Amino acid sequence: MSSTPDRPGGSEDPFAVAEALQSVVRDTAAIEREAPAERITEAIGADDGRRDTVVLDEETLGRRETVRVPTQRRPATGRRAPLPVAALFATLWAALLTYLPVAAVIGLARTLEGAGGLAGAAHAGLAGWLLGHGVPIGTSIGPLALAPLALTGFLLWRLNRAGLHVTRAIGARRTGSLPRAILVAVTVGCAYALVGALAAILVDGRGTEVSTGVAASRFLALGVFGSLAGALRGTDAISVLARRAPPAIRHGLRAGVVAAFLILGAGAVAGGLAVALGGAQAADIIAGYQTGVAGQAGITLISIGYAANVSIWAAAYLLGPGFALGTGTIVRLTEVAVGPPPMLPLVAGLPEGPVGAIGTLLLAGPVIAGAVAGWALTQRLRFGRDSAWRAARRAGKGSAAVVEPRWSLLVTSGLFAGPVAGVALGVLAWLSGGAVGSGRLSRIGPDPVQTGVVAALVVAVSVTLGATATRAFFRRS
Repeated sequence: MSSTPDRPGGSEDPFAVAEALQSVVRDTAAIEREAPAERITEAIGADDGRRDTVVLDEETLGRRETVRVPTQRRPATGRRAPLPVAALFATLWAALLTYLPVAAVIGLARTLEGAGGLAGAAHAGLAGWLLGHGVPIGTSIGPLALAPLALTGFLLWRLNRAGLHVTRAIGARRTGSLPRAILVAVTVGCAYALVGALAAILVDGRGTEVSTGVAASRFLALGVFGSLAGALRGTDAISVLARRAPPAIRHGLRAGVVAAFLILGAGAVAGGLAVALGGAQAADIIAGYQTGVAGQAGITLISIGYAANVSIWAAAYLLGPGFALGTGTIVRLTEVAVGPPPMLPLVAGLPEGPVGAIGTLLLAGPVIAGAVAGWALTQRLRFGRDSAWRAARRAGKGSAAVVEPRWSLLVTSGLFAGPVAGVALGVLAWLSGGAVGSGRLSRIGPDPVQTGVVAALVVAVSVTLGATATRAFFRRS
């Protein structure tokens, strides 16, 4: 057997070293077809085009000299940004992108109507931006603390992107590290709290009073919550947590969130239809302001900003607890007691009184939404997340045998989905309410405790029934 040095000719090429190693650890044999019983072993030259044959002899290989082949060098990674710098830059960028649309809308209305210059528009836009974070604004009529949740959702989306960008900038992408995701969220939240405190200082003054401490705390909470979602997704720590969680909790959490969003969707449809049916009244309300085209456009945009609030109120209406539109008022399926409503286009769809026997069918909306979430839970357990909504079509094309989920898993997941949806809808009901002044409109929105408890019971029962019925029907068919 011939041998070669570890690095022939001083070459650093790993392929040359590996090729030289073959002549040390491998024997070659030529196969004679005329005499298969006798085989002659001969060395094959380096220039032979035939493939080498590896000798699987442990004793022979054990006596051979071991040659270490150098590993392939990894490409040099780019320079990582310091966490404070990356967090500050991403936070300022998110704040700027969310403030400019608010300032533009308010500035357009104020400029065209002659109600102030750019400085006044910037000040009013900053106040509206703070209101979107849930920061109450003190005015001459009392505190203004009814946050437009459409703007709040936009803020959370931009903070989510900020957390994702910071995760990539510091090199923590797809590391699966939960501590690094939490560190990114806390850093972004602290930077956002500084932005909120500065904005409160700029807005606080004559006509608009803002507490710096309250603004900093609200910005901190919103910044940590929003950026944590992006950081968990960027580091892939959310997948690590999902794999560690018990299956019943993991699937119940997903089913509860799906049910909550379906109930909100039903509320949005019901609220949209009510406003559409009262379109003439909404047009009269807008025309009654007599502010011109720009002012009417501003009122319409403000109403759109509160559309998410109205969807939550309509969901509470469908669930049963209803909502308040001022002190001593209530709007539910079986009772309507309101005073003069505020002059906003969204109140055009308010019911004039309790619904009749046919109207009580609206209570079936949340039940149907929960049953759909239960059906999706069973289908996901059967076919995986990529085919949960295409199960019937795949089954008709001769797909592989389906493994039915356990009854215990379906029941426990469905029961756990109830509290998840109850907490989610209760928190949203709390966020959607507030006050407009210190008078009659000091209490607006649904009761969060009643909404959460009723939602938990309805979702727990409907998701469990939908999931088990889907499995039973499939078994019979």
